Amino acid sequence: EVQLVESGGGLVKAGGSLRLSCVVSGFSFADYAIGWFRQAPGKAREGVSCISNRRNGTYYGALVKGRFTISSDTAKNTVYLQMNSLKPEDTGVYFCAATPSPTPWASWIYSREYDYWGKGTLVTVST
Repeated sequence: EVQLVESGGGLVKAGGSLRLSCVVSGFSFADYAIGWFRQAPGKAREGVSCISNRRNGTYYGALVKGRFTISSDTAKNTVYLQMNSLKPEDTGVYFCAATPSPTPWASWIYSREYDYWGKGTLVTVST
């Protein structure tokens, strides 16, 4: 059974940091790209970041580039999202998702490219 389980969300003040984790199971971690998405109340789900061990690449949305860092630990089947300099507009439910390969690769930012999803973890950034 394919599973993705997020953790690490919480309440933090603006300017603070959080690290999210996504533990994956049920598929070959090395063969999939793992993406992070977020969804604020009343807004569409948006791509935040993606990591592909196969391509040896990391990718970021424009709103988080320079503040967030994605990484993976293949031995632990875990992907991390380190979030620094958090802003109130970063508030939302953060989801991790898995895709064999976005086509074209620039499509990593679109939720339609992903086959498997976690249930999400809530991040709230206060002023």
